[in-house]
Amino acid sequence: MRLENKVVIVTGASAGMGREMALTFAREGAKVLAVARREDILL
Repeated sequence: MRLENKVVIVTGASAGMGREMALTFAREGAKVLAVARREDILL
């Protein structure tokens, strides 16, 4: 799955599944907008 030049919005990105999804999308080349309630532990 190549995601270059794509933008992905991930909610709940500070922990668990949301965090893993954000990291995976970033590794695949997407620009990731990570949103979470707990800013202190956000990526």
